[in-house]
Amino acid sequence: MSENVNTTMNGSHPSSWFNNSTAEQIGKTFLYCSIFLVSLAGNTLIGIIVYKTKTMRKPINFLIVSMAMSDVLYPVFLIPMLIRGLFIKDSWLIGGPLGQALCKLVFFLIYVPGLVSIQSLVLIAVDRFGAVVFPIRSPPISSKLCPFFILTTWIIAMAVFSPYLFVMKIIEHPGRLECNMLWNEVFGETSSFKSYFVTFSVVFIFIPLVLIAILYIIIFLKLKSQKIPGERSANSEAEQRRQRERNVLKMSIAIVLGFAICWLPFFIIRLLDFFAFSDIMPSGFQYVNSFAVLMVSANCAINPCICFIFSSNYREGLKTLLR
Repeated sequence: MSENVNTTMNGSHPSSWFNNSTAEQIGKTFLYCSIFLVSLAGNTLIGIIVYKTKTMRKPINFLIVSMAMSDVLYPVFLIPMLIRGLFIKDSWLIGGPLGQALCKLVFFLIYVPGLVSIQSLVLIAVDRFGAVVFPIRSPPISSKLCPFFILTTWIIAMAVFSPYLFVMKIIEHPGRLECNMLWNEVFGETSSFKSYFVTFSVVFIFIPLVLIAILYIIIFLKLKSQKIPGERSANSEAEQRRQRERNVLKMSIAIVLGFAICWLPFFIIRLLDFFAFSDIMPSGFQYVNSFAVLMVSANCAINPCICFIFSSNYREGLKTLLR
């Protein structure tokens, strides 16, 4: 998912895409370090707050914690690679068995969290759908079933990206090492990374986002159709419940929008690279690609900020923790 990584994986040449000046290197390094610190601190705080606050131990918060823990993998594995790519082009720093293992694990671990996040967003949408549209029925994602769903999201994500553990290998060149994808060498000439990536994008990104949009539109229409009683005091409990549902809904939609804004440009550019461009992108498009990579990196820092902005429970938990 880094600039060098994706160009290598798609068969392009990083040097033709990126030609960073010193000012750009310093600016990007500052941004990546900021994302690293905010993501690591924010997502860790989310997990601690839910763990220490008994009233927040609900399925939706457990799903948010799962996303937060997956987002911690980004700054740990992705940000150092992005910074390395700014200063050291087309070279893998570590050789031997350790370097081979890192070559496989790093690319595997920087993709898994994104799939965990989108699956968690679908589950959150289903949970909100059940709570608002069918409030009397038992919730579709109960506290007992929630750990099972969370474990399933991680298993599916690791299974989908398990090919990276086989196709990523270190190639030795005179004076340098490269961590390259050898897809056809592992799976044969009949297999195509393009087909794999397009299928993944449709099945696990575009279709889930459409499903999430449909569920939230239904939820919005349901909330809009509910009549606010004239006697506030007589129905204060029901009114407070509806207000809580609206607040949680706002936070959930904000997280989905944050994910879509940060990730869709990346996938659109990758698909354009497959179907519209040759080995060299059009002049100036490398900046669009660089911005898309930055947005993907920023998503792991945006999520905890959204939780603290939209949820009073997380803000109160943070205040209590700081005291």
